[in-house]
Amino acid sequence: MDARYYTIGMAGHIDHGKTTLTKALTNVETDRLKEEKERSISIELGYAPLHTKEGVHVSIVDVPGHERFIRQMIAGVAGIDLVVLVIAADEGVMPQTKEHLEILQFLGIDQCIVAITKVDQVEEELLDLVAQDIYETLEDTTFVDAPMVFVDSLSGKGVDKLKDLLFENLKNVGFRDRYGSFRLPIDQVFTVQGLGTIVRGTIYEGMVQKSDTLQVLPAQKRVKARNIQVHHQDVEHASAGQRTAINISGIDRDEVKRGDVLVASDHFIVTNTIDVSIRFVEEMRYPLKQRAPVNVHVGTSEVMGTIVFFDRNEIKNEQEEVLCQIRLQEAIVVRRGDRFILRRPSPVETIGGGWVIDPNGEKYRFGQQTIQMLQQKKEGTPEDLVVDALTEKPLDMNQLIQVTSLDQVQVETILHEDNRIISLPNGSFSLRTQLEKIKDQLVHDLQAYHEKHPMRKGMNKAELVQTISEKFPKEVIDNAVKFLLENQQLKQEGQFLALQTFEAHFPKAWAKRMESIVEAIKQDGLTVNKWEDYVSDSALSQEQGNELKTFLIQTKQLYRLTDELLIHREPVEKAVSDLKQKTDQSFDLKQAKDQWNVSRKYLIPLLELLDELGYTKRMDSQRQWV
Repeated sequence: MDARYYTIGMAGHIDHGKTTLTKALTNVETDRLKEEKERSISIELGYAPLHTKEGVHVSIVDVPGHERFIRQMIAGVAGIDLVVLVIAADEGVMPQTKEHLEILQFLGIDQCIVAITKVDQVEEELLDLVAQDIYETLEDTTFVDAPMVFVDSLSGKGVDKLKDLLFENLKNVGFRDRYGSFRLPIDQVFTVQGLGTIVRGTIYEGMVQKSDTLQVLPAQKRVKARNIQVHHQDVEHASAGQRTAINISGIDRDEVKRGDVLVASDHFIVTNTIDVSIRFVEEMRYPLKQRAPVNVHVGTSEVMGTIVFFDRNEIKNEQEEVLCQIRLQEAIVVRRGDRFILRRPSPVETIGGGWVIDPNGEKYRFGQQTIQMLQQKKEGTPEDLVVDALTEKPLDMNQLIQVTSLDQVQVETILHEDNRIISLPNGSFSLRTQLEKIKDQLVHDLQAYHEKHPMRKGMNKAELVQTISEKFPKEVIDNAVKFLLENQQLKQEGQFLALQTFEAHFPKAWAKRMESIVEAIKQDGLTVNKWEDYVSDSALSQEQGNELKTFLIQTKQLYRLTDELLIHREPVEKAVSDLKQKTDQSFDLKQAKDQWNVSRKYLIPLLELLDELGYTKRMDSQRQWV
């Protein structure tokens, strides 16, 4: 069976024994800083490995309990799979206990074990009172059924029982996706002499190997993983769920910070506008007004933002979820489903938490229509997410993964199985319905064009595409044209497109007049009049005359002798036949003039026309039949 990796968080009020309990479980002192040792409080996150059991590898993160270090606490618990809620027997439930509880629930953590510490320091009877207090506190939380264990970290009482309970409860936790795209939110950055920049964090998903090329987001800095450690041990690779330190090259220490994210692919986007679902604390000291400033804690980052409501102007004692948007002052890296905590900057307090519905938020109108749209986004299946993403424009595989926050396997499966989606020649994907709409629009526009210009062979392809490019993406239009050509619904001649059933023809209202012009030119044989004379005699407008001339030349009913003279095809063919019968392999100017009995005004253009049509080839003063 594959090894599984988990991270357990120690949470609770200051001085309730989280660090001491961590040491009792792991034999590792997680308070590293001089100030932490002097003041006997945790300031930064501490980490320690718990021994491996049946292929289960566990890291423990010890988070600060003091209210001033709540930022570090949130960064620490954001990536955990199970929490040990530490409550001292001599104090019971305290303010930070309750705030940590709220934060843990907002982050969607549902596996909890309550560790009542310092049990050797209180009377036996007091333990029952403490336990009752805890039961009442947890009664309306997701941790109502959390198992409880009494421990004393110094004497070791209950420590083994807690350890067994931890491994037993981890069986109920789904392990993280090691095959997805690698993502590590950074919570610590430091340098080591001779090694350079080192970042630490818990791998949310995927796997990293030595020498991998990675990217630091949102700065988009390319780096290389020079070395990887898991709890101070060099390893060749690290997987989702593991606490990992990575020595990265190609970046200076001051170019990376806590809150940045280390990734290995282009599947992640950088955003500053997120659509979210939020639940708020039961009792808020002050209402939260429309466009109020908020602190957003997501992953290991903390950024300032503005909250935007679409169905109200303030929040106070709201128990139902609220669909809204947060516009951030700094770019962050999030995916759909990522959890976050919301805190008020002043007065400082935790006010809620939730999850990201869409990391690609846009500006929307205030009103129920927007709320309904956000609700649809929230409830969307993976198939719905892909289809919705393709509604606006075609996207390639990487773009679909970014927009939907689905992993590559999921997206590939949907693209393969959902017949609503088609593949385009350029490697992107679009909706079949969009293709059908474009096909209908193309046919409609060509039909209208044929009716307006019946003598034209078709519509210029570039012009046709341009007419509908504001409504549809060009890639899909090109694909629709290709489809219609392959299925013989359209035909193409050069740059011109036409409906398969269309043949250029005289417009019904002017057909007789146009036919009379053609007949008159035909009857005039080789000595035609100027084109304008024929048109003016017919009462056609100049525009109609120009359309007719183009049509007759394109359909090869008439040939151009000069800029002013057009000649009918049949007299030309008869003239060629007559001359050919009277000459040998070649002829000269005089032979042609005698045969055709025309002036030089017509003779020279006629001979040049024969060259152009491929009947003859000029050789000095002679013309040779081809």
